[in-house]
Amino acid sequence: VVPATIELAGAEIELVSMFSREMRLKQALEKIADDYDFVLIDCPPSLGLLTINGLAAADEVLIPIQCEYYALEGVTQLTHNIDRITSNLNPQLKIEGVLLTMFDGRTTLAADVVEQVRKHFKETTYKTVIPRTVRLSEAPSYGEPIEAYDRMSRGAIAYRELAKEFRRRHGRT
Repeated sequence: VVPATIELAGAEIELVSMFSREMRLKQALEKIADDYDFVLIDCPPSLGLLTINGLAAADEVLIPIQCEYYALEGVTQLTHNIDRITSNLNPQLKIEGVLLTMFDGRTTLAADVVEQVRKHFKETTYKTVIPRTVRLSEAPSYGEPIEAYDRMSRGAIAYRELAKEFRRRHGRT
């Protein structure tokens, strides 16, 4: 895990004037890709240069969807953006899966979003659902991943289940 630092804030501005700016991350990762089984890139929910670099460098996209009101509209826009990246920068890019996050079982809305996502994305939707919990919300403010902050919390357990499911999908146990 390589966390972002404050320097990343200026990266997008620096990229603007660079040649082949959309491919910088891909070029950097090509040098080390053979050293890792997986490289996960967490992109901001926008189509700025940082996200474009992430999508241009990726083989697959794992789409997190919050179980909230505008979730499906955002996913529609994201899939259009992925189509653009596939057409122009990264023809092998594909949607690997869809992950339901911030699920609050007390609300009908969350259940409705789960139903709609599973109906639309079918087998690409992960079985694991990440719950909305206080512990998951608190961990980043203490500068810790949920595994370090409270490994027995529902959120930590859900993320471990997600990791297992991800590895199974990719032929790793």
